[in-house]
Amino acid sequence: MSHSVNSILSQIRSYQTQASQPLPAADVARSNAIDGLAGVRPAPATSFTDTLQGALADVNRAQQASGALAAAFERGEPGADLARVMVASQQSQLAFRATVEVRNRLVQAYQDVMNMPL
Repeated sequence: MSHSVNSILSQIRSYQTQASQPLPAADVARSNAIDGLAGVRPAPATSFTDTLQGALADVNRAQQASGALAAAFERGEPGADLARVMVASQQSQLAFRATVEVRNRLVQAYQDVMNMPL
């Protein structure tokens, strides 16, 4: 379990470093000319609160879908086979554990900031 969480966290860190590196001006102009994106504006930045709420809503949806699929399997519905139930259950567990890990990191960061000397 910790291996998968560490893998996800390393992927997130990798994406953060890629996003923080600016593209050279020549590459941006060339890609805009090729893709026809010269007049397209970048997507508006979302707030941290919106991003966090969206992530929590996705985790909630995954857990509800997993529960509904498990209930359908228990009722004996033909579309709900055991493999789908187990995969959905594992996906919702992984999403929840990742959410808990993010929460733990946020709490630790908050505590570190609060314990900084002035």
